[in-house]
Order: sequence, then structure tokens, then C-alpha cells
Amino acid sequence: MWKREEPPRPTPVSVDSEATVASITSERSPERVERTPEEPRPMSEEPASIGKSIVINGELSGSEDLTIEGRVDGKIELRNHVLTVGSNGRITAQVAAKSIVVLGHVTGNLSATEKVDIRESGSVEGDIVAPRVAIADGSHFRGSIDMQRTELPVAKDSAIAVPERDGRAKVPAAAAASVTGDLVRV
Repeated sequence: MWKREEPPRPTPVSVDSEATVASITSERSPERVERTPEEPRPMSEEPASIGKSIVINGELSGSEDLTIEGRVDGKIELRNHVLTVGSNGRITAQVAAKSIVVLGHVTGNLSATEKVDIRESGSVEGDIVAPRVAIADGSHFRGSIDMQRTELPVAKDSAIAVPERDGRAKVPAAAAASVTGDLVRV
């Protein structure tokens, strides 16, 4: 007999369109600014993070800074960004990044274009290739360090290595005592 009036049903919203979502949220809150689909979303200043319970097997690459508190086995490549291995992080991988900070445990070779920093609680078992290396007192390191620079300055009176018969270079004692790169023990 009586017909009940049903409240209007909300229409489904497509999440695929950022402009639609932005316009809907701007109607609800006036401080939001409507964006068109062509405008990029602002990047978060916080680095990406892999939590303690996450395990990754395989290749990991990205274009932002990354903090790893979990376990990664395989290969990590963050060529223009900072990789931080947190105190709970356990890495068994070949790592390439702009800068690498180790607070946890890394087994594998590290390659950085700027710096490798092994902190007090950090442990690295593998070779390091970076122009700057810092190893904190109390940390653990087993491997070799190659502190290559992109361009080496050449002095007028620099020593010249003379090849020996067995293929190794013989460097005068004065040149052998110098170190190329910045090795810092803190």
C-alpha cells in the first residue's frame, strides 16, 4: 500500500581517473585543489620502506630512496638514490646505488657512485667499490675496498708505474704510500 521512499544511492566512482577523485575530494574539502590528469602527483619526501616481515627474492630496482628493514635476496639497483639497510635488514645481494648506508647485515658486493657508510651496528661481507667509504668503530667488515674516482687528478711530478715481467706494476715507494680516495674510520 505504502511505497517507501528509498534514499538516493551513491553513484560508483572510478578510481582510475585522478581528476575525478580530485574533484570529488575538492567538493568535500575546500582546501583540496583540483588537478587535471596531465599534472603529476607530488612526490612524497619520505623514502620507500620494506618492513621487517617482508622477504623479497629476485631483482629490486627503483627511482626513489629506499629503506630495507626486511630480507632481500638477489640484486638491488637504485642507481641515483640512497639505499639504507636498517638495523633489522638482512641483505644477500649485489647492490648498486648512489649512496649506501648499512645499519644491518649485508652479504654481497656494494657499488656506490658517492659513498658507502657502515654504521656501528652494521656488518658487510663483500667487496666495496665507491669513491668514499666510512666504517664506524664497532662495525664489521670483511672484503676489499676499491675507492675509484671518476677522474683522477694528474700531478706533474706524480709517480709512474713501471710494468714488471709478471704483469704487475711496480710503483715507487713514495707513490705506494699515498691513498686515492677518502677512507674514513669514525
